[in-house]
Amino acid sequence: MKTYAIIPAGGKGVRSGFDAPKQYIKINKKELIVYTLEVFQKNNLVDEVIVSAEPSYFPLLERLKKKYKLTKLRLPVEGGKERQDSVFNALRSLKADKNDIVIVHDAARPLLSPKVLTEAIVYAKKKGNAVVCVKAKDTLVKGGRKVESYLNRDEVFFVQTPQIFKFGELMQSMEKAYRENFYGTDESMLVQRTGRPVYITEGSIINFKATTKADIELLKTLLGK
Repeated sequence: MKTYAIIPAGGKGVRSGFDAPKQYIKINKKELIVYTLEVFQKNNLVDEVIVSAEPSYFPLLERLKKKYKLTKLRLPVEGGKERQDSVFNALRSLKADKNDIVIVHDAARPLLSPKVLTEAIVYAKKKGNAVVCVKAKDTLVKGGRKVESYLNRDEVFFVQTPQIFKFGELMQSMEKAYRENFYGTDESMLVQRTGRPVYITEGSIINFKATTKADIELLKTLLGK
């Protein structure tokens, strides 16, 4: 059984407030995506890493692979219009068996801890899949300009990545979504739509996704330490 990691990095990152996509912004003279890739490079349970990106960034990814000795990184594949398309393109590039493990992780979550990743992989191998989540701690409300109702935070989780599935089940779930012209916000939504149970494993508040300029500034502070 092999374990693959897919890093969708085809987004333009317009919400980050920078000219370049956020995953290529330099923090401490190192591109953000390198911090992410190094987590998987150092994990003994991961065999190969595939990045789906815009072709114009392929040369940069090749340079980064050599510079930082990212030996697990395969040739990049072309990203798609949406995240789902980028993941699907990478998935189709694999010569995997149906029971091989596929990890999907956001390029802009560089603070994924080795412990969270390893525990999620082990849990996915045991249960069939694993989605990293953080339990809600704050009071949660539903409404617009005024509070309409309160949600039970004991039953609410914030979904993160990595999200880990068997290759065959994830491929079937994505093919079903395309047949039905359905786009989900993440892979777990696609798998759950097929009637399969999706299992939750514990994440970390530090494993946040850098989306805005403020997020990038926070990353600079945390990575600087």
